[in-house]
Amino acid sequence: MTSQQQPGVLTGYRVLDCSIAMAGPFAAQRLGDLGADVVKVEPVTGEWQRHAAAGGAGGNRINVSFLSLNRNKRSLAVDLKTDAGREVLHRLVASSDVFLQNYRPGVAARLGVDYESLRAVNPALVYVSISGYGEDGPYAQRPGQDLLLQAMSGAMLSSGRAGEAPRAAGQYIVDAVTASTAFEGVLAALLHRERTGEGQLVTVNMLDAITTLQMQELSVHTVGGLPQTRSDEPHAHVYIRAPYGAFRTADGYIVLAFPPLKTLGEVLGEDSFLDMVDEEHGWSHRDEIFATTARHLGTKPSQHWLDAFAAAGIWAGPVYGYADLLQDPQIRHNGTFVTYDHPSEGRVTTPGFPYRFSATPPRIDRGAPLTGEHTREVLGELGLEGAEIDRLLADGVVVETA
Repeated sequence: MTSQQQPGVLTGYRVLDCSIAMAGPFAAQRLGDLGADVVKVEPVTGEWQRHAAAGGAGGNRINVSFLSLNRNKRSLAVDLKTDAGREVLHRLVASSDVFLQNYRPGVAARLGVDYESLRAVNPALVYVSISGYGEDGPYAQRPGQDLLLQAMSGAMLSSGRAGEAPRAAGQYIVDAVTASTAFEGVLAALLHRERTGEGQLVTVNMLDAITTLQMQELSVHTVGGLPQTRSDEPHAHVYIRAPYGAFRTADGYIVLAFPPLKTLGEVLGEDSFLDMVDEEHGWSHRDEIFATTARHLGTKPSQHWLDAFAAAGIWAGPVYGYADLLQDPQIRHNGTFVTYDHPSEGRVTTPGFPYRFSATPPRIDRGAPLTGEHTREVLGELGLEGAEIDRLLADGVVVETA
C-alpha cells in the first residue's frame, strides 16, 4: 500500500482462506477487497478451482474462474496432511483473526484444523465453517452443489409454466448468496470480538442460505397459506399477479411488472383490460392476461413499448445480455466493473465491489495469485529463517511458484 492509499475497513485483520470452489473463496475475496490480508492456504497442487474453468475459459497461467474469485489474496501452498504442514498452519493461526473453510463435515477434524483445535491455538479466532446442508444431520455428507440446492429449496418452482420442467437460475445463485451470508457472519463476529474480545465459531450452510433468501415467498406460503401454484403461461413468479414476466417483442424481449390493468389496456388498446380489478382479475385471469399481453407486445419493437410504458408510468425494462450490460450508461456511471493489470493474465475486466465507503473504499491491490506465489513471504513473516523455509520446500511440505 502506498502512502497515498487509504487503509480499507478491514486493514490490519488477517484472514486464512482454506476454502475451495466458489462460496468460500468469494466470501474471502470480499474481505480482501475491504483491506484484510487474505492468505489463501491451498494444497501444494493448487486449489480445485484452478483446474476447473467455468465455461472452458482458461488463461495464461490462471483460469478465469479462479481469477474472478481470488483477487486481493496471497497464496501459501502447504500440505496439511503432514505434521510439518499443520505446524505451519497453527503458527499462522496464532497471528490471524479469521479462519474460513468449506471442507466436507469431518474433514477439518481429521486434518487437525477444526474449531476446537484452532481455538486452543488462538482463543480470539473467528472460525467460519461453510457446508452444503449443515454440520450434522441426515444430509450432512451430501455434496453441496448449487443446482442441487436450487432444486431442493423450492426456488425453481416459483416461475415458469405448469407441467414443464423447472428452470435453474442462470447464475450460481446458491453459491453467491452463501458467500454473502458468510461475509456477513465474519463481520458480525469481528464486531462481537471488538466489543468482548471473544472469538467464536460461525457456521453457514447453503441450504439455509437459499431458503432464508426466500423470506417473503415462503412466508406467503407458511403464514398466508397460499400454495405455490405455477400457471400455464410462463409467469415469472407464482406469488405476483399478472402480467409479470418476460415478453417477446417484434425485435427482442422486454420485461413487464404487474402494471395497473386499466392503464395497460389503454396503452395496448385492449378493451378487455379496462374494467378489470388488479387484485382480483390479476389472479383469476392470470393466464388470459399474460397471453393477451404477449400477443400485443409481439407486434412492435421493444423501444416502442418501453417508451409507451414509461410515458404511462408502467414498470417495464429491457432484457440485457452481458454485452449490453457492459455498455449500459448507469453501469458505467457507477463504475460497477473494474479493469486492472494482472501479472500473468494481462489487462482484465471483472465486476468490482457491491458497496461504497466514503472514508475506506475497497480496492484491488493484487490479482489472483499463482499457487504458492507468496509461500516464502508468508512464512518469513512468521519468523521462519531462510534455511527452515528451504527445508520445507525441499521436503514438499510447501511449494512456491515464481
